[in-house]
Amino acid sequence: MKIDLFDFDLPESLIAQTPLKNRSDSRLMVLDKKTGEIEHTVFKNITEYLHPGDCLVLNDTKVLPARLFGVKEDTGANIEVLLLKQQENDQWETLVKPAKRVKAGTEIIFGEGKLKATCIEELDHGGRIMKFDYEGIFYEVLNELGEMPLPPYIKEQLDDQDRYQTVYAREVGSAAAPTAGLHFTESLLKEIEKMGVKIIFITLHVGLGTFRPVSVDEIENHDMHAEFYQVSEEAAKAIMDVKKNGGRVISVGTTSTRTLETIASEHDGNIVATSGWTDIFIYPGYEFKGIDAMITNFHLPKSTLIMLVSALAGREHVLHAYETAVKEQYRFFSFGDAMFIK
Repeated sequence: MKIDLFDFDLPESLIAQTPLKNRSDSRLMVLDKKTGEIEHTVFKNITEYLHPGDCLVLNDTKVLPARLFGVKEDTGANIEVLLLKQQENDQWETLVKPAKRVKAGTEIIFGEGKLKATCIEELDHGGRIMKFDYEGIFYEVLNELGEMPLPPYIKEQLDDQDRYQTVYAREVGSAAAPTAGLHFTESLLKEIEKMGVKIIFITLHVGLGTFRPVSVDEIENHDMHAEFYQVSEEAAKAIMDVKKNGGRVISVGTTSTRTLETIASEHDGNIVATSGWTDIFIYPGYEFKGIDAMITNFHLPKSTLIMLVSALAGREHVLHAYETAVKEQYRFFSFGDAMFIK
């Protein structure tokens, strides 16, 4: 399947640079995956499209303030380090800029010595394995010295770092936010629960592979980066109860979708308590086994995310919806508006 099948024209002016003052004031496009019919509303009205007995499955991962700015101990040269994946013994896989200045053995100082890092191994494409030294608790040091790693298409600084976290974020470990969840407020979630819709939390730690462009002409040749997921006994049972009782499993975001589909694909359509690494790549032709509907944002042209959405709602329906979104001046990407595929 050709990558160009998932292209569309997007004016740069529609890429949202800042979040709205109120999370749930974002616009909501409702897309019927069977007919392609489109409705326009605002996100706080999502309640009108949910039914008692449904469940919302949300990713409760929390974004690390993973961007660190330091200096080389020997020369004082400025170095940027982005944490990607924790390994053992305070070692992390990182992205380093400028990578050519950081060789095995290079030491970098952050916060006037509150945090030190030594390059253990050089990887491809600017990747480095770094070992960190510090006093106290690593995540507390990181909260003090680190910055939020906003996506590359957001050029403006974020005044309130919490706006790049969901209101239910609690499991630290992501390099990027599960942005479909940014539209929910605590009061909206309570309202949804009162309707008889179950709110269920699972975890998938989003890696920067989520922003990695597809660089092959035939999408089947694209390799996904693996990401860690975890689903508890309580969450798995709640989802299966909804399925058995005829309710809809509505995933919030592509990360929740990929987690549930990974598990359902390995367990005959059932959701079980488990954890592991997933590199599932969902594109048209895939048969969904775990979810029935989905809340998502508007994604990049030619991205794996628009391919996933196209698998659920049909490529022609999705591209028509995106064409409509551009015409109607919807806001795109992380801080943009939302779509409910029902």
